[in-house]
Amino acid sequence: MSEVTPALTASAQEDAKSSVFGEIKSFLHQFFIKAFDPYRPELHYMRGPGPACRAKEMALSPAVQSMLAEIRAAKTTNKAAKSQAPS
Repeated sequence: MSEVTPALTASAQEDAKSSVFGEIKSFLHQFFIKAFDPYRPELHYMRGPGPACRAKEMALSPAVQSMLAEIRAAKTTNKAAKSQAPS
């Protein structure tokens, strides 16, 4: 007995090859988009005041700077007094 194997025509073979290569190409394209994404939000996250805020404070008049220093000192003494107060 002879065994019947399906014979693909030339156009069917090219379609099979192109679909396989198309799938591979699509997979690699998506992989590289996700793996090498230029947006990294952790690089844009700022913790605390940045250099612009410091420059702005340095541009303040000496009278305003002394007031700010007094306010900050009062805040720290209040925090220290609250932490030492019995509960």
